[in-house]
Amino acid sequence: MQIDKLRGELLDQFFDVILSLETREECYQFFDDVATMNEIQALSQRLQVAKMLREGSTYNEIEQEAKASTATISRVRRCLDYGSGGYSMILDRQEEKNK
Repeated sequence: MQIDKLRGELLDQFFDVILSLETREECYQFFDDVATMNEIQALSQRLQVAKMLREGSTYNEIEQEAKASTATISRVRRCLDYGSGGYSMILDRQEEKNK
């Protein structure tokens, strides 16, 4: 499984730090320090692409609305179809929360 390639003590510590964030403002503060604006926007764009793919949007619609490249859309599609289930887990939780 590809997720096993990620595992390690430093990444565990990093994820523990993320899990300790309590508010959206704390997330803004932390990610402003730890990542560039482009990196943060790329991550949020991928989540938007995943959501749009699950909703049945076409690649063209996603390119226009999310301003994502076809390479990004294809990568997210592969993750949705063959990945570790992370996108689906998060999107399911968001859908449940928004009900």
